[in-house]
Amino acid sequence: MVRFRTSRHDREILRLAVPAFGALVAEPLFLLSDSAIVGHLGTAQLGGLGVAGQALNTLVYLCVFLAYGTTAGVARQIGAGDRRAAVRQGIDGMWLAVAIGAVLIAAGWPLIPPIVDAFGASAAVAPFAETYLRISLFGIPSMLVVLAGTGVLRGLQDTRTPLAVSIGGFTLNLLLNAVFVLVLGWGIAGSAWGTVLAQTGSAAVYVAVVLRAARREGAPVRPDWAGLRTSATAGFGLLLRTAALRIVLIVGTSIAARMGDAEIAAYQVGFQVWTLLAFALDAIAIAGQAITGRYLGAADVSGTRAVTRRMVGWGVACGVVFGLAVLAVRPWLPDLFTSDGDVRHLLLVSLVLVAVLQPVAGVVFVLDGILIGAGDGAYLAVTTLVATVVFLPAALLLYGADAGIVGLWAAIGLWMATRMVTLGLRARGDRWMVTGAVR
Repeated sequence: MVRFRTSRHDREILRLAVPAFGALVAEPLFLLSDSAIVGHLGTAQLGGLGVAGQALNTLVYLCVFLAYGTTAGVARQIGAGDRRAAVRQGIDGMWLAVAIGAVLIAAGWPLIPPIVDAFGASAAVAPFAETYLRISLFGIPSMLVVLAGTGVLRGLQDTRTPLAVSIGGFTLNLLLNAVFVLVLGWGIAGSAWGTVLAQTGSAAVYVAVVLRAARREGAPVRPDWAGLRTSATAGFGLLLRTAALRIVLIVGTSIAARMGDAEIAAYQVGFQVWTLLAFALDAIAIAGQAITGRYLGAADVSGTRAVTRRMVGWGVACGVVFGLAVLAVRPWLPDLFTSDGDVRHLLLVSLVLVAVLQPVAGVVFVLDGILIGAGDGAYLAVTTLVATVVFLPAALLLYGADAGIVGLWAAIGLWMATRMVTLGLRARGDRWMVTGAVR
């Protein structure tokens, strides 16, 4: 095997990570632009959008395996030199997305009222949340096709097209929402329809790009049942991993809310800062998915090991830089969000802990992406569940001991440290480096 020079690894990582970061940041702008427009309708409408948005975000978060699993599988075939099989596997992932979307529409329609009630919507907010969710259900297949299509292109080592589609989708969503809500006066239903149409347009672009690749490579586009089963099986471990992550996020918010208004306000702002930095680190992880899958598909174990070390180095370096940046802006950042003295004090404390955890997050996110690229979903599922089991009693004990928001962030730090240890032990070994076109 030929060892690439470190500079080439750097160029490869940046070529994939920088556009991926742009696409990741563009995605949350969908709901943010909706909020800016719907906010002009009234508090109840904005609250309805918030409830519906949380439900939809949970769904998309759980189905992110459609992107991650497809990236890994397609990248392996690319590494093995079989572009036709790579496109074929990507098409299977997109058919799986359509099938899951259809099931979710049928299953979700009668469950909308209890879902809204589960999120604690008031009598004034609930009707608007239900309206938005009923319309948005029709956009779920498109949302999932976008996830799978993104995975296909990342596996093909293309992160620029997903960036362009994300920007185009956000722009179309903003325009349609403005017209439907502010000009035509359709209310929150107009916002939902605008988002559904924007999502459908984005999905259509991905379908067109993948169909063009299928024609070029001579790959069939009809559903393949064996391929669908393979895609579903590969995604099961990632689904469990994602569900465990979601549990931590939900429990963390619930504990902060029970501490008091100032605590939940400070926690939410601190967590939004954490999330923003996570997007940047996740961009390296996405590059790790695509690069690792390709190297292992090419049976280049030494290259896989070398690029893994380099990406972990990038993760640590970025984590240190992000941590120092948070500390640098910390004295002034709270003023952007609150004038409440208690919230400001708690946020200042939270930001120190957010900063300290960034190097750990850099290692965790990058290794997570590398192992996803290797198709090591079963190990990720088990170890993420282990980390969640560590987090839950720690968070509850510290809450019971009145450790406050510091205790909550300490529990999150323990969760991240557990993930770092388990992922690091796996990466040091060789069992995850299964070579060839299929894991």
